Amino acid sequence: MTENNPYNATLLNRKDINEALAIFTVGFVGDEKLDFEPGQFTTLALIDPDAPPRPAGSRRRGPKMIRRAYSIANTPGQQSQAEFYIVRVNDGKLTPMLWQLKPGDPLFMDTKVKGEFTLEGVPANKHLILIATGTGLAPYWSMINTYRGNNRWRKLILIESCRNAVDLAYHDQLKNMAAGDDSIIYLPTVTREPVDSPWQGLRGRIGNILKPEAFKYITNIELDPEKCFAMLCGNPQMIEQTTESLSRLGFTTGDRDQPDGNIRLERYW
Repeated sequence: MTENNPYNATLLNRKDINEALAIFTVGFVGDEKLDFEPGQFTTLALIDPDAPPRPAGSRRRGPKMIRRAYSIANTPGQQSQAEFYIVRVNDGKLTPMLWQLKPGDPLFMDTKVKGEFTLEGVPANKHLILIATGTGLAPYWSMINTYRGNNRWRKLILIESCRNAVDLAYHDQLKNMAAGDDSIIYLPTVTREPVDSPWQGLRGRIGNILKPEAFKYITNIELDPEKCFAMLCGNPQMIEQTTESLSRLGFTTGDRDQPDGNIRLERYW
């Protein structure tokens, strides 16, 4: 890593879920490490091929980079590499370039991590409701694999919404995990899956599951703000609608500075 070559990592692997979704595994080439809590994020970057050279005397050094923040999907035990669940934005600047990379190609991964979307301050004696749309599943994948079996929740209810079943990147792993762990309930739901497809799971939006009667019927748990803590990650429309629905039931939004809240949010754009 030098002024003219800012890359400090390589692409180790890319697992394509479909043409627009992939799981990227990135590893440092040196001794750098990622020290993070499940739920936090870091930045990936590539050199901007369209940027003009910096003018002489510029205080900024090195080539201009295109940077984007992504939640870390793996557990903290893997500090020399990180996993990212990424959606390709065809008119975006970074993701089409990421899709051109092959294993062994260089890129930049920041060692600095940020974010307060973690389980810090979340009571372990409550039912933990994790709600995600799309790649908003990434921080939960880290949380589940890190804390499972450590009495970090009474029951964990993961509600994941995607358009089609093919978009459920971790579906088989989560289904098997829930089948072998009675503290985990996995509720994937699809909104645009063809009616004649083999999908036999839930259909419709997250709000349908969060109706108190439906939630109790599906999970055998009361959707009670005294007994539950909800975390929401994904697109802003889902977060706004779900927050409104939960607020009508007595849930309140909080963060590390407001520990009495029982809704925690992470918007993905």
